Amino acid sequence: MNAPLAIIGGTGLTSIPGLAIERREMVKTPYGPPSGPLSHGELNGRKIVFLARHGHRHSIPPHKINYRANIWALKSLGVTHIIAVAAVGGIDDACSPLAIVIPDQIIDYTYSREHTFFEGRPGKVEHIDFTYPYSSFLRECLMTSAEKMALKFVSTGTYGVVQGPRLETAAEVQRMKRDGCTVVGMTGMPEAALAREVGLEYACCALVVNWAAGIMGETEINLSDLEDAVNTGIKNVRVLLAQLLAHAYPI
Repeated sequence: MNAPLAIIGGTGLTSIPGLAIERREMVKTPYGPPSGPLSHGELNGRKIVFLARHGHRHSIPPHKINYRANIWALKSLGVTHIIAVAAVGGIDDACSPLAIVIPDQIIDYTYSREHTFFEGRPGKVEHIDFTYPYSSFLRECLMTSAEKMALKFVSTGTYGVVQGPRLETAAEVQRMKRDGCTVVGMTGMPEAALAREVGLEYACCALVVNWAAGIMGETEINLSDLEDAVNTGIKNVRVLLAQLLAHAYPI
C-alpha cells in the first residue's frame, strides 16, 4: 500500500531518526530526476515517504532544486498529503529563533525557476486558485501536535520566498516586512504551487534559525550560529512530526 503522507526535509532534516526504511526508490519523471531517492518507511506505526529536498548530502542549492520532479515523483507514488520542513529567518517579533512557524500565506520573490506543470496545451489555458496556499487540514494537524508536545509555535505567518543562495540585505528584509512577510526562506516556492497544481494537500513547518538581516540592528548574521540553531531546533521539529504521525494525522 502506498503511503498517503510525504515529508520533504529541508536544511537540517536530510533523514528522520526512527524511520524504519523499507526501501529506497529513484523515481523517473518527465521533468528529470528528483533531489534523490525517495525513502519508503514506517514511523510511529504510520507509512510515510521521505524526500530530502537538498539531496541526501545537502548538496543542491535552493535555486537548483528540481521542484517539479520532486512533486511529480511524490504524486506518482500515491502520496496525497505533504508536510514540507524549511529553515527560515525571522522577521516578525513573534518569529524568534527556534520558534516553529506554521505559515498560512506566501509571497513569492523568486525568479527563473521552473514553476509550473501548466506549460500550455492546444486550446487550453490552466489555472489554480491559490488564495490560501496551504492545507488548512494539515496546518491544524501540525498545530494540534505542537500544542500536545508544549512546543513553542506561531500559528500564522507569511513566508517570503527569495531566490538564494545568498542571504538577504537589510533593505530587502525591510521591504519584505512592509509587504507583510513574517519569515523569509528560499524553498517555499514553487513547491507549494506545484503541489496545488497536482491536487496534493500541502503545509509548511518552518523552523526559525536566525533573525533576518537587519532585524537586530547592525549585527551581521553569523553563519556558524545559524548552523548551530538548525541543529538545536530540528530536534523539536522531529518531536512534532513524531507526534503528528502517532496521534494527530487521521488518514
